[in-house]
Amino acid sequence: MSVSEYFSKFCSNLRMSDDTVSTIQYRYKQITKRINQDYWGSTSETTHSLYVGSYGRGTEIWTSDIDIIVQLPYATYEKFNNYSGNGQSALLQEVKGVLQKTYNTSYIKGDGQVVGINFTDGINFEIVPAFINDDNSYTYPDTNNGGSWKVTDPRKEIDAMNTRNSNSNKNLKRLCRMARAWKNHCDVGMSGILIDTLAYKFIGDWENKDKSYLYYDWMSRDFFKYLKEIDKDQNYWLAPGSNRYVWKDKNFQSKAATAYSNSLAAIEYEGKSQTSSAKLTWRKIYGSKFPS
Repeated sequence: MSVSEYFSKFCSNLRMSDDTVSTIQYRYKQITKRINQDYWGSTSETTHSLYVGSYGRGTEIWTSDIDIIVQLPYATYEKFNNYSGNGQSALLQEVKGVLQKTYNTSYIKGDGQVVGINFTDGINFEIVPAFINDDNSYTYPDTNNGGSWKVTDPRKEIDAMNTRNSNSNKNLKRLCRMARAWKNHCDVGMSGILIDTLAYKFIGDWENKDKSYLYYDWMSRDFFKYLKEIDKDQNYWLAPGSNRYVWKDKNFQSKAATAYSNSLAAIEYEGKSQTSSAKLTWRKIYGSKFPS
Protein backbone atom coordinates (compact mmCIF):
# COMPACT_ATOMS: atom_id res chain seq x y z
CA MET A 1 0.00 0.00 0.00
CA SER A 2 1.45 3.38 -1.05
CA VAL A 3 1.43 6.69 0.81
CA SER A 4 -1.41 7.84 -1.40
CA GLU A 5 -3.44 4.71 -0.73
CA TYR A 6 -3.15 4.68 3.04
CA PHE A 7 -3.85 8.36 3.47
CA SER A 8 -6.85 7.99 1.15
CA LYS A 9 -8.07 5.10 3.30
CA PHE A 10 -7.43 7.12 6.46
CA CYS A 11 -9.50 10.05 5.19
CA SER A 12 -12.30 7.65 4.26
CA ASN A 13 -12.19 6.08 7.74
CA LEU A 14 -12.71 9.50 9.35
CA ARG A 15 -16.05 10.07 7.65
CA MET A 16 -19.40 9.29 9.19
CA SER A 17 -21.15 6.21 7.84
CA ASP A 18 -24.09 6.54 5.46
CA ASP A 19 -26.40 5.26 8.21
CA THR A 20 -25.14 7.92 10.63
CA VAL A 21 -25.64 10.67 8.04
CA SER A 22 -29.18 9.42 7.37
CA THR A 23 -29.93 9.49 11.09
CA ILE A 24 -28.55 13.03 11.38
CA GLN A 25 -30.65 14.22 8.45
CA TYR A 26 -33.80 12.63 9.87
CA ARG A 27 -33.30 14.23 13.29
CA TYR A 28 -32.43 17.58 11.75
CA LYS A 29 -35.73 17.53 9.86
CA GLN A 30 -37.69 16.50 12.96
CA ILE A 31 -36.14 19.27 15.06
CA THR A 32 -36.75 21.82 12.31
CA LYS A 33 -40.36 20.70 11.88
CA ARG A 34 -41.00 21.00 15.63
CA ILE A 35 -39.61 24.54 15.74
CA ASN A 36 -41.62 25.54 12.67
CA GLN A 37 -44.82 24.10 14.09
CA ASP A 38 -44.55 25.99 17.37
CA TYR A 39 -43.01 29.26 16.20
CA TRP A 40 -43.96 29.67 12.54
CA GLY A 41 -47.22 27.74 12.11
CA SER A 42 -45.56 25.58 9.47
CA THR A 43 -44.70 21.90 9.04
CA SER A 44 -41.59 22.55 6.92
CA GLU A 45 -38.65 20.27 7.68
CA THR A 46 -36.06 22.55 6.09
CA THR A 47 -36.86 26.25 6.53
CA HIS A 48 -35.57 28.36 9.44
CA SER A 49 -32.67 26.05 10.25
CA LEU A 50 -29.01 25.72 9.31
CA TYR A 51 -26.23 23.22 9.99
CA VAL A 52 -23.36 25.06 11.67
CA GLY A 53 -20.22 24.06 13.59
CA SER A 54 -17.92 21.43 12.10
CA TYR A 55 -20.82 19.64 10.39
CA GLY A 56 -21.90 22.83 8.69
CA ARG A 57 -18.34 23.62 7.63
CA GLY A 58 -17.84 20.06 6.36
CA THR A 59 -14.91 19.33 8.68
CA GLU A 60 -16.59 16.87 11.02
CA ILE A 61 -15.38 13.35 11.78
CA TRP A 62 -17.19 10.35 13.14
CA THR A 63 -17.15 11.61 16.73
CA SER A 64 -18.58 15.08 16.09
CA ASP A 65 -21.71 16.49 17.72
CA ILE A 66 -24.17 18.14 15.34
CA ASP A 67 -24.69 21.88 15.74
CA ILE A 68 -27.67 23.65 14.20
CA ILE A 69 -29.18 27.11 14.36
CA VAL A 70 -32.96 27.41 14.42
CA GLN A 71 -34.35 30.80 13.50
CA LEU A 72 -37.17 32.18 15.64
CA PRO A 73 -39.49 35.14 14.89
CA TYR A 74 -38.35 38.63 15.89
CA ALA A 75 -41.38 38.95 18.17
CA THR A 76 -39.88 36.15 20.28
CA TYR A 77 -36.69 38.17 20.66
CA GLU A 78 -38.70 41.20 21.79
CA LYS A 79 -40.58 39.07 24.32
CA PHE A 80 -37.46 37.70 26.01
CA ASN A 81 -35.39 40.86 25.62
CA ASN A 82 -37.98 42.63 27.77
CA TYR A 83 -37.41 40.27 30.69
CA SER A 84 -36.03 42.02 33.76
CA GLY A 85 -33.51 39.25 34.38
CA ASN A 86 -31.84 36.69 32.07
CA GLY A 87 -34.47 36.43 29.37
CA GLN A 88 -31.84 34.42 27.51
CA SER A 89 -32.14 31.59 30.02
CA ALA A 90 -35.94 31.74 29.84
CA LEU A 91 -35.73 31.51 26.03
CA LEU A 92 -33.57 28.38 26.18
CA GLN A 93 -35.98 26.78 28.64
CA GLU A 94 -38.92 27.56 26.36
CA VAL A 95 -37.18 26.03 23.33
CA LYS A 96 -36.22 23.03 25.47
CA GLY A 97 -39.90 22.56 26.32
CA VAL A 98 -40.89 22.80 22.67
CA LEU A 99 -38.37 20.14 21.63
CA GLN A 100 -39.54 17.84 24.43
CA LYS A 101 -42.85 17.53 22.57
CA THR A 102 -40.95 15.55 19.93
CA TYR A 103 -38.15 14.05 22.04
CA ASN A 104 -39.83 13.43 25.37
CA THR A 105 -37.72 10.36 26.18
CA SER A 106 -34.33 11.84 25.29
CA TYR A 107 -32.09 13.75 27.67
CA ILE A 108 -32.52 17.43 26.83
CA LYS A 109 -30.54 20.22 28.48
CA GLY A 110 -30.79 23.96 28.09
CA ASP A 111 -27.82 25.94 29.33
CA GLY A 112 -25.06 28.26 28.21
CA GLN A 113 -25.90 29.05 24.60
CA VAL A 114 -27.58 25.86 23.40
CA VAL A 115 -30.33 23.35 23.90
CA GLY A 116 -28.67 19.95 23.78
CA ILE A 117 -30.32 16.65 22.91
CA ASN A 118 -28.33 13.57 23.87
CA PHE A 119 -29.44 10.45 22.04
CA THR A 120 -28.70 6.94 23.25
CA ASP A 121 -26.71 6.13 20.10
CA GLY A 122 -24.25 8.94 20.86
CA ILE A 123 -25.28 11.17 17.94
CA ASN A 124 -25.93 14.33 19.91
CA PHE A 125 -27.37 17.66 18.76
CA GLU A 126 -26.72 21.15 20.04
CA ILE A 127 -29.41 23.58 18.96
CA VAL A 128 -28.90 27.35 19.05
CA PRO A 129 -32.14 29.38 18.92
CA ALA A 130 -31.40 32.62 17.11
CA PHE A 131 -32.82 35.63 15.29
CA ILE A 132 -31.67 36.61 11.82
CA ASN A 133 -30.22 40.06 11.24
CA ASP A 134 -30.39 42.25 8.14
CA ASP A 135 -26.91 41.11 7.06
CA ASN A 136 -27.82 37.40 7.45
CA SER A 137 -25.85 37.06 10.68
CA TYR A 138 -27.67 35.78 13.77
CA THR A 139 -28.30 37.14 17.25
CA TYR A 140 -28.34 34.34 19.81
CA PRO A 141 -28.73 34.07 23.62
CA ASP A 142 -25.90 33.60 26.08
CA THR A 143 -27.19 32.75 29.57
CA ASN A 144 -23.82 33.23 31.28
CA ASN A 145 -23.12 36.15 33.63
CA GLY A 146 -26.71 37.24 33.92
CA GLY A 147 -27.55 36.85 30.25
CA SER A 148 -26.67 38.73 27.07
CA TRP A 149 -27.18 38.64 23.30
CA LYS A 150 -24.32 37.80 20.96
CA VAL A 151 -23.87 37.73 17.19
CA THR A 152 -22.52 34.98 14.96
CA ASP A 153 -22.12 34.76 11.19
CA PRO A 154 -21.74 31.06 10.31
CA ARG A 155 -22.65 31.47 6.63
CA LYS A 156 -19.56 33.59 6.02
CA GLU A 157 -17.41 30.94 7.72
CA ILE A 158 -19.01 28.15 5.68
CA ASP A 159 -18.53 30.11 2.45
CA ALA A 160 -14.89 30.91 3.25
CA MET A 161 -14.12 27.27 4.05
CA ASN A 162 -15.88 26.04 0.90
CA THR A 163 -14.05 28.51 -1.33
CA ARG A 164 -10.61 27.70 0.05
CA ASN A 165 -11.36 23.99 -0.01
CA SER A 166 -12.22 24.24 -3.71
CA ASN A 167 -9.06 26.23 -4.34
CA SER A 168 -6.91 23.65 -2.57
CA ASN A 169 -8.11 20.49 -4.36
CA LYS A 170 -10.32 19.59 -1.35
CA ASN A 171 -7.23 19.35 0.86
CA LEU A 172 -8.40 21.91 3.43
CA LYS A 173 -11.32 19.93 4.80
CA ARG A 174 -9.39 16.66 4.75
CA LEU A 175 -6.61 18.32 6.72
CA CYS A 176 -9.16 19.61 9.24
CA ARG A 177 -10.52 16.10 9.72
CA MET A 178 -7.04 14.60 10.06
CA ALA A 179 -6.17 17.23 12.66
CA ARG A 180 -9.32 16.31 14.60
CA ALA A 181 -8.17 12.68 14.67
CA TRP A 182 -4.81 13.88 16.06
CA LYS A 183 -6.61 16.05 18.61
CA ASN A 184 -8.73 13.13 19.81
CA HIS A 185 -5.91 10.58 19.86
CA CYS A 186 -3.32 12.81 21.52
CA ASP A 187 -5.73 14.81 23.73
CA VAL A 188 -4.79 18.17 22.20
CA GLY A 189 -6.48 21.21 23.73
CA MET A 190 -7.90 22.74 20.55
CA SER A 191 -11.49 23.50 19.60
CA GLY A 192 -12.85 22.48 16.24
CA ILE A 193 -13.11 26.07 15.03
CA LEU A 194 -9.50 26.72 16.06
CA ILE A 195 -8.34 23.69 14.07
CA ASP A 196 -10.30 24.90 11.06
CA THR A 197 -9.01 28.46 11.41
CA LEU A 198 -5.35 27.43 11.59
CA ALA A 199 -5.70 24.84 8.82
CA TYR A 200 -7.34 27.54 6.66
CA LYS A 201 -4.41 29.88 7.25
CA PHE A 202 -1.83 27.14 6.65
CA ILE A 203 -3.27 25.70 3.45
CA GLY A 204 -3.59 29.12 1.84
CA ASP A 205 0.19 29.41 1.66
CA TRP A 206 1.15 25.73 1.37
CA GLU A 207 3.09 25.17 -1.83
CA ASN A 208 1.52 21.77 -2.55
CA LYS A 209 -2.11 22.67 -1.88
CA ASP A 210 -3.10 21.64 -5.40
CA LYS A 211 -1.72 18.09 -4.96
CA SER A 212 -3.59 15.10 -3.55
CA TYR A 213 -3.09 12.11 -1.23
CA LEU A 214 0.44 11.37 -2.41
CA TYR A 215 1.53 14.54 -0.61
CA TYR A 216 -0.40 13.98 2.63
CA ASP A 217 2.67 12.81 4.51
CA TRP A 218 4.29 16.14 3.66
CA MET A 219 1.07 18.01 4.41
CA SER A 220 0.99 16.43 7.87
CA ARG A 221 4.64 17.23 8.48
CA ASP A 222 4.35 20.83 7.32
CA PHE A 223 1.12 21.51 9.21
CA PHE A 224 2.56 20.23 12.49
CA LYS A 225 5.66 22.33 11.87
CA TYR A 226 3.40 25.34 11.31
CA LEU A 227 1.53 24.65 14.57
CA LYS A 228 4.61 24.10 16.70
CA GLU A 229 6.13 27.40 15.58
CA ILE A 230 3.10 29.52 16.51
CA ASP A 231 3.91 32.01 19.28
CA LYS A 232 2.72 30.56 22.60
CA ASP A 233 1.74 34.05 23.74
CA GLN A 234 -0.88 34.36 20.99
CA ASN A 235 -4.31 33.79 22.52
CA TYR A 236 -6.75 34.26 19.67
CA TRP A 237 -7.15 34.21 15.89
CA LEU A 238 -9.83 35.49 13.53
CA ALA A 239 -12.18 32.90 12.05
CA PRO A 240 -12.33 32.59 8.25
CA GLY A 241 -15.04 34.73 6.71
CA SER A 242 -16.66 36.06 9.86
CA ASN A 243 -13.47 37.36 11.54
CA ARG A 244 -14.89 36.48 14.96
CA TYR A 245 -12.40 35.86 17.73
CA VAL A 246 -11.33 32.24 18.12
CA TRP A 247 -9.67 31.75 21.51
CA LYS A 248 -7.27 28.96 22.38
CA ASP A 249 -8.02 26.63 25.29
CA LYS A 250 -4.41 25.89 26.12
CA ASN A 251 -1.06 25.72 24.38
CA PHE A 252 -0.88 23.02 21.73
CA GLN A 253 2.64 23.65 20.45
CA SER A 254 4.44 20.92 22.41
CA LYS A 255 2.08 18.21 21.17
CA ALA A 256 2.42 19.59 17.65
CA ALA A 257 6.20 19.34 18.04
CA THR A 258 5.87 15.67 19.02
CA ALA A 259 3.62 15.04 16.03
CA TYR A 260 6.12 16.82 13.79
CA SER A 261 8.95 14.61 15.04
CA ASN A 262 6.87 11.50 14.49
CA SER A 263 5.94 12.64 10.99
CA LEU A 264 9.63 13.08 10.14
CA ALA A 265 10.28 9.55 11.41
CA ALA A 266 7.36 8.14 9.42
CA ILE A 267 8.55 9.83 6.22
CA GLU A 268 12.05 8.45 6.83
CA TYR A 269 10.61 4.94 7.17
CA GLU A 270 8.73 5.46 3.92
CA GLY A 271 11.95 6.47 2.19
CA LYS A 272 13.48 3.18 3.29
CA SER A 273 10.43 1.21 2.11
CA GLN A 274 9.70 0.25 5.72
CA THR A 275 5.96 0.60 5.22
CA SER A 276 4.85 -1.18 8.40
CA SER A 277 7.03 1.03 10.58
CA ALA A 278 5.83 4.12 8.73
CA LYS A 279 2.17 3.30 9.29
CA LEU A 280 2.79 2.40 12.93
CA THR A 281 4.37 5.83 13.41
CA TRP A 282 1.49 7.61 11.67
CA ARG A 283 -0.85 5.77 14.05
CA LYS A 284 1.06 7.32 16.96
CA ILE A 285 -0.12 10.65 15.60
CA TYR A 286 -3.57 9.87 14.25
CA GLY A 287 -4.79 6.83 16.15
CA SER A 288 -6.48 3.63 15.09
CA LYS A 289 -8.41 5.06 12.13
CA PHE A 290 -5.09 5.19 10.28
CA PRO A 291 -4.56 1.92 8.35
CA SER A 292 -2.34 -0.62 10.09
